[in-house]
Amino acid sequence: MVEELVAAGVTLASAGAVYVMAAARVVKQYERGVVFRLGKLRSEVRGPGFTMIVPGIDKLRKVNMQIVTMPVPGQEGITRDNVTVRVDAVVYFKVTAPAEAIIRVEDYRFAVAQMAQTSLRSIIGKSELDDLLSNREKLNQGLELMIDSPAVEWGVTIDRVEIKDVSLPETMKRSMARQAEADRERRARVINADAELQASKKLAEAAKEMSEQPAALQLRLLQTVVAVAAEKNSTLVLPFPVELLRFLERAAPAPGPVQQPQQPVRSVEEQPVQEQLPSPQPRLDPGSEGSNSRQD
Repeated sequence: MVEELVAAGVTLASAGAVYVMAAARVVKQYERGVVFRLGKLRSEVRGPGFTMIVPGIDKLRKVNMQIVTMPVPGQEGITRDNVTVRVDAVVYFKVTAPAEAIIRVEDYRFAVAQMAQTSLRSIIGKSELDDLLSNREKLNQGLELMIDSPAVEWGVTIDRVEIKDVSLPETMKRSMARQAEADRERRARVINADAELQASKKLAEAAKEMSEQPAALQLRLLQTVVAVAAEKNSTLVLPFPVELLRFLERAAPAPGPVQQPQQPVRSVEEQPVQEQLPSPQPRLDPGSEGSNSRQD
């Protein structure tokens, strides 16, 4: 009799151990448990730790509550200013309602991924190229709102959306490079012209000061000679200022007027006789006259 009782106790203990092992579940800290009893959702969501279910009747599904990082594949589209681009993004989301994430949608990860791709294409078509390159913060906020609106019904909250990369055609890259180069060259020319203007004003002020003190020009000349000689050159180019020539010209005595020698005036009587007499008239040959008369 005692042996039968011992055997029955051992059997019950074994059955209890098997039941506990079949009913015991452990939910991790970052998970929540959703229980279905005979296919019907239990209102109670199991928290982290040890929990029990009815074997064969209850079914426990664990839902991860961590923030999920999901890369969005590159989507090609045409911007509003007719430029073909390829944009990559990344979505950060988490489950806030475990029961809704299990019941409302079959696979909430796949649903969020598809919604992110379609929203990204829509953002590309509504934006311009300059916004995609420089104003990404505003586009990220718009993309987050577009994905979060349907995801709230699935028990999912979009934490953040970031546009990761914008790929441009090679022709567009070359055009943008030329534009940037031209803009930098324009700014360089403006800066150079401004520097020339400032330098000319300073040189004009220096010239004014040197004109008041002629010795300053000589000192400046000596400084230039010292600067050139410091290079240990075999040839020394010595600039000669024009002001020094003018100074020497002013210091030199002015030459007097040159008098032209006057020729003595001769009277009419002193002039040679040949000049007073008229020139002789040509005489005719008598032989020629006779011949003319005979012809008559």
